[in-house]
Amino acid sequence: MLSLLKSKLKKTLMVLSGRFDHLRTETKLAKRWYGNEYGGFFVYPDSLNEKSVVYSFGIGEDVSFDTDIIKHHGCSVFGFDPTPKSIRWINDHRSMLPSSFSFYEYGIGDKDGPVTFFLPKNRQHVSGSLINQANVDEKQSIQVEMRTVPSIAAMLGHAKIDLLKMDIEGAEYMVLENVLNSPVKVSQFLIEFHERFFEDGKARTIKILDMMKAHGYKVFAISDSFEEVSLIHKDLLS
Repeated sequence: MLSLLKSKLKKTLMVLSGRFDHLRTETKLAKRWYGNEYGGFFVYPDSLNEKSVVYSFGIGEDVSFDTDIIKHHGCSVFGFDPTPKSIRWINDHRSMLPSSFSFYEYGIGDKDGPVTFFLPKNRQHVSGSLINQANVDEKQSIQVEMRTVPSIAAMLGHAKIDLLKMDIEGAEYMVLENVLNSPVKVSQFLIEFHERFFEDGKARTIKILDMMKAHGYKVFAISDSFEEVSLIHKDLLS
């Protein structure tokens, strides 16, 4: 009970600070949290079933979101992460992962091909980034493979993605425009925004949310940390 009260107080203070006044829900839907506290997102569950296609970009060493989706809906989840630690972790745990979880050793980008990927400063951490931000070491980088959503969908034979989760350490701002302008239809977006990585982070989020609104998406859920934002396409609302 005490931890719940502390969480509510923290969120209230965050709201009152005005720092997140640009994040507001735009439609009311049934929602469910999938995954653990650290790696989860709110999802509109009523649109998912065993035939749904779920893309999960940014796995790290946490598949709680992915296995939760599979457990509740029995659908296929396609996971992507080019991070060396993530790849090793997946390979070490393959025998314990559901058969309907498929993993690919590349990430989502705004173009196909190899790119420079910065590794974390703290070697105990997992997440690297395409963005040279405070948590990575600009002197420690590798080349990793990136592919666009149209390329991935074509390879996997998907014309539509029912749910696309994206936790890609600041690269979401450069990638989302490419996804929105692609022919691949996405019903729900779950995005972790990393505003804290940029001096103009708030402005970046406002710009991309305006763009998503213009493409027919509405925010239906926001996490208590104001980092995980869930959006749904208007076609699912009609």
